[in-house]
Amino acid sequence: MAGLFSSSSDGKKVFYKTDEEIELIREANLIVSKTLAHVASILKPGITGQAIDKAAEEFIRDHKGRPAFKGYNGFPASLCVSYNDIVVHGIPSTREFKDDDIVSVDCGVELNGYFGDAAFTFAFANVSEPVMELLRVTYAALYKGIEQAIAGKRIGDISFAIQNYCERQHPYGIVRELVGHGVGRALHEDPEVPNYGRRGKGHLMQSGLVIAIEPMVNLGVKEVYQDTDGWTIHTRDRKPSAHYEHSVAVRKGKADVLSTHQYVLEEIKNNPAVQEVSPKN
Repeated sequence: MAGLFSSSSDGKKVFYKTDEEIELIREANLIVSKTLAHVASILKPGITGQAIDKAAEEFIRDHKGRPAFKGYNGFPASLCVSYNDIVVHGIPSTREFKDDDIVSVDCGVELNGYFGDAAFTFAFANVSEPVMELLRVTYAALYKGIEQAIAGKRIGDISFAIQNYCERQHPYGIVRELVGHGVGRALHEDPEVPNYGRRGKGHLMQSGLVIAIEPMVNLGVKEVYQDTDGWTIHTRDRKPSAHYEHSVAVRKGKADVLSTHQYVLEEIKNNPAVQEVSPKN
């Protein structure tokens, strides 16, 4: 679940995790990852956001986790289900999915006092090529950001890598108002992780920092607005938006990705209603 951008860092404190804590966060993320895969296995045109939310909550609780989003600041569901022009924080509804929809599913789980957080944008069978390209670029940008999540780098190195990669590919809009974030004993911790910025700026990362990196990239303009429900974020021009997310531990030399999309990709291969999405080379 994306955090809202705050321009002030006053009073913020960054928590570094021990190896033992990182393993507990990994366990929470394993349930997140398998929940997203369960969603991938049942997605099809005609199913509703509420139906996949119910299935996800049952899956999480069956695996001894707690849906982290449900009740968070009043959010009413276990998943954020954001389709087409909804960037993030979509509330699952009774709207039936169509065969040309894209659907971002964002999932959070608490397990043994630690949180996991990851997201994947799915594409049904008749999604157009320009929108599929948006998904591929955004997915690749996630990994460009992850490559920078190493000790001795700064948050701005992640931000720049994501923005630079996306804007070199196409004139996409990089959302400013929503950011990645620290994750651990709380769903949202410091530091914030914007998807735009300058190299060498921002918080100096050290081994043990755990962050959620989550590019949110629009096909059109970067501007967004919030719906009257207080949660749902739309693109200002109502063009599609893509969103991918991993929880990542900063290490020396190479980031340690604590969530995985492996299970999701395996389920997509077995689901003819959903197109395969691979990061653009």
